Amino acid sequence: MDPFKFIKAQDNSNAVMAASIAGAKFIAGGTNMVDLMKLNIERPTQLIDINKLPLQKVELLSNGSVRIGALVKNSDLAYDPVIIKHFPVLSEALLSGASPQLRNMASVGGNLLQRTRCPYFYDTSYACNKREPGSGCAAINGYNRNNAVLGTSDKCIATHPSDMCVAMAALDAVIHVQGERGVRSIPFADFHTMPGQTPHIENTLKHGELITAVEIPSIPVGAKSHYLKVRDRASYEFALASAAVIIELDGNRIKTARVGLGGIGTKPWRSVVAEKVLTGALNNEQTYRTAAEAALSAAKPYTHNGFKIELAKRTLVRALTVVGGTA
Repeated sequence: MDPFKFIKAQDNSNAVMAASIAGAKFIAGGTNMVDLMKLNIERPTQLIDINKLPLQKVELLSNGSVRIGALVKNSDLAYDPVIIKHFPVLSEALLSGASPQLRNMASVGGNLLQRTRCPYFYDTSYACNKREPGSGCAAINGYNRNNAVLGTSDKCIATHPSDMCVAMAALDAVIHVQGERGVRSIPFADFHTMPGQTPHIENTLKHGELITAVEIPSIPVGAKSHYLKVRDRASYEFALASAAVIIELDGNRIKTARVGLGGIGTKPWRSVVAEKVLTGALNNEQTYRTAAEAALSAAKPYTHNGFKIELAKRTLVRALTVVGGTA
């Protein structure tokens, strides 16, 4: 690896200015970045340490939304009283991810930007369009048990690994960023991108833009939520399928519904089609199964991961049953 510069940013503007050069990268907890640098996948020309920036607060705003600084640690956010009380699905998702040691280091901003754990991305002896554009995708005809079935293309079938992001997709979060041209807000649904023909482009950040906060709007007072993760082992494992659901009932009918899916998509997956099926319907198993069928209707299986489609359906049905009950 070529030598690189290491800079400690003193404020947001200083960080953004330092990141303007080609190849510059921000680093906070480094739980993903350092691994990628060791494998010579990430090769930054300059690292900007942002840990001293004033981005470490969780604030409940007067309108009921919560603003989360980009440097809030995953463990701190999971156990924050405001999150536990108002957005328990986010706490559950965070506690489902990684290990306590990693959650103590990982930041919210870094979690948003973590990269796939597809083994072909990590093994530089294999072709990977995400790592080396135009080289091919070894996963498509390789061992793809853990790869995606939604949002794939003929260039990439890598899954997005985050648990936190699945909950934030369901919560309709907004990401605030700062760059050389000022500040802007990005709806969560527009932040991560599907691979299409450019799998190396994973989000809509412009070069040098710094994530400063994530804002989550309030959810209905009577709504219930749950995050369910299915994996090969009980801890420190990425999801085979997961579901973040938020349901508001009006008697035996579903008044509002939000559905996020993980482990099966190339980005954190908000299932609008499932939400449409659920809204106004009776809270029963038939409704939940119909919603699950709709959510996976566009799924494309590959050689080793076809089981994920039924697994994801059952995961969603179970999560909906937990929060919505049955009439």
